[in-house]
Amino acid sequence: MDCIFCKIVNGEIPSNKIYEDEDIIAFNDLYPQAPIHFLVIPKKHIESCNFLDRENSEVVAKIFVKIAELAKEMGFDESGYRIINNCNDHGGQTVKHLHFHVLAGRSLNWPPG
Repeated sequence: MDCIFCKIVNGEIPSNKIYEDEDIIAFNDLYPQAPIHFLVIPKKHIESCNFLDRENSEVVAKIFVKIAELAKEMGFDESGYRIINNCNDHGGQTVKHLHFHVLAGRSLNWPPG
């Protein structure tokens, strides 16, 4: 599989990790769109939200719990943040591996773009 996120999970490509456990990994975005911008992904390859099912969906709950913990640890839980998931081409998904962007550290406008 030629998935850049799988290569990060496997240690083939370096990343600036901020968290890792047996199921998920969080790392800073290479092209940040806010003062704080990191990604949280499942280690198991899931192409997009369209491929979530009863067997693999628990990882999404784990990701959201970890995002809340990281927000508190990093001190942006009170000021606020945005969690973004892009699904497929029209949704802006450029890497076909389920991932969630977390942006914080500035006021985030709506609509996003």
